[in-house]
Amino acid sequence: MFTTILILLVFVGWYAGLLDIYSTKQKLTLLLLVIAIYFWTISKMPFAASSLLVVGLIIIFGLVDRPEEAFTGFLTNALYFILVLSLISKALVAAGADRVFVTILLKLSRGGIRTILFGLPLLIALMPILLPSAVARFRILEPIIEQLNVTFNMEQDSMFRKYSMYVIGMMNQNSTMIVFTGGGFPVLAAQLLKDFGGVQISWIGWFILIAPPLWLSMFLVSFGVFKYFQHTTEEVSMEALQQLDEDTQLPKRFWWVVLPFGLMILSWVVLDQETVPLIIAPIILASYYALPINNLVTDSLVRSYDWENFLLLGASFSLGYVIEETGTALILAGQMLELLPDGIGDFGNILFVAIFIFILRFLFVVPSTSMIVIFPIIMSYAEILGLSVITLAFLVIMIIGGVTIMPIHSPTTFLAFQKGAFSKKEQYAIGGYSSFIISTVAIIWALFIW
Repeated sequence: MFTTILILLVFVGWYAGLLDIYSTKQKLTLLLLVIAIYFWTISKMPFAASSLLVVGLIIIFGLVDRPEEAFTGFLTNALYFILVLSLISKALVAAGADRVFVTILLKLSRGGIRTILFGLPLLIALMPILLPSAVARFRILEPIIEQLNVTFNMEQDSMFRKYSMYVIGMMNQNSTMIVFTGGGFPVLAAQLLKDFGGVQISWIGWFILIAPPLWLSMFLVSFGVFKYFQHTTEEVSMEALQQLDEDTQLPKRFWWVVLPFGLMILSWVVLDQETVPLIIAPIILASYYALPINNLVTDSLVRSYDWENFLLLGASFSLGYVIEETGTALILAGQMLELLPDGIGDFGNILFVAIFIFILRFLFVVPSTSMIVIFPIIMSYAEILGLSVITLAFLVIMIIGGVTIMPIHSPTTFLAFQKGAFSKKEQYAIGGYSSFIISTVAIIWALFIW
């Protein structure tokens, strides 16, 4: 059905004359965009192979002057920043830092099941600062939740398990955006803001802009989801918690691992990125972890990295640059303007952009890929109308990062759904509610604050 709709849209656009204003190169860019959307959404072709094919098609279609320019996406700092942060995140888990989070959760459990239900969202809201990978956060907390569910003698479809899986699945994905060093998606967004918006934002600047609306959204959503599960599943058990084996000893060399990590975060906060590039501190830390005395970043750890995702992001970056360099993004933004009635003001413009972003988000499985394709178009739109780059940039970031309606809309959402914690109906209900609240708060912040 989706393939048929795409083909129909292409034919309708062609015969309606909507493509007449595009040059041959720009038409080929649009064709490549449609092909990429097909490969990265519904095609069964592996992401690695399809990503390399997209790069090859950039060269075949003559969209770049030299073949080397088709690989521009693989030269961006953000791609390697994500790689290094992933290695550091895995190194922290290998060092036993995850057991510290487990201990915190087990201590919370002594206050009863309700203490965990209220404490877990707070933990997830802060964890991206300390543990960049959303998937790593899920992997750490998921077995603990399962253990606590059994300990409290609750069923697999208990309210506690459903709500907790929502927190470490969907809410975990949303919380990633709080700092731009909190995972692959915000790192990517910060790079795009610099490349296409001409704005380089500091760690503190990003946090101040996005943390208040994001935390407000997460509070409203978590409260609503809690009430929803409370009315649709069994009441939370108040029985005493059974005794759990709790290792109170810190892992070996714990402070030698955690303190340098804290210094890395501090360097992001206090150092000027123009003087000291953001990627320097993670590279130094990864090298420190790789020293024989630590032996945390090993060849096997590097081999276990998700290189398929690396190729996907690199190809997506290249596609995004081609869309911008060929002028296709500017024409698409101009066509967006033709759909707008006259005199609708800033509210109408922002609402229109929000709806446009929300619809396009459904064309992509991976939030990072949708971000790379959508961002240049929205920046061109801001340039034409003279709107604030920061305003529309953070509107794009919050909506794309906040949409979790379908299980495939983010890796952690998919992992939580895979565990069978909630049905498709519940996934769509809480995902739709979550996406609506985050998008609404983003629109309000774009209008009155950003």
